Amino acid sequence: MMRFITILLCSLLLVSCGAVSTVDYDTETDFTNLTSYQFFSDLDSGLNELDDNRIIRAIDSSFQKRGFERTDYCSFYIDFFAAETSTNSRNTLGIGVGGGGGNVGVGVSGGIPIGGRLISQQLTIEIFEASEGKKLVWKVIIDGELKENATPSQKEAYYISEIDKALQKFPPKE
Repeated sequence: MMRFITILLCSLLLVSCGAVSTVDYDTETDFTNLTSYQFFSDLDSGLNELDDNRIIRAIDSSFQKRGFERTDYCSFYIDFFAAETSTNSRNTLGIGVGGGGGNVGVGVSGGIPIGGRLISQQLTIEIFEASEGKKLVWKVIIDGELKENATPSQKEAYYISEIDKALQKFPPKE
């Protein structure tokens, strides 16, 4: 019985933790010409250098396995930045006490937060044509949550998974 409960809780945790991504793009752009990329040299993501490197590796992995090449003579540039807020976990353990007799009832309940603090992160990845004007042509916003005390390997896994899912939408399908 305990094993069943553990499996159920883990399944709910995995299903409820997925990030949501929103895509926008320029409908006038011919995306078939965008085959090679590079990151802007002056990235200012608002994150620490370790997270920047995790995101760069995740983007590289996603694009390279789909045939895009990272080169200095590229057809598009990538920029990314993040906004974070820290909140208490919305998961609580409820406790209630009630009593009554006759036609009168009294109840008291409360919630004890479990799971620690969460970091709500909105990661934006933008793609610009490498032409002289460097026009924004595609953008995805990934809204997700990380545990405040996530290990480096948990952060790496989160970025790889969520960025790969979001970048599957590039280039846009006609």
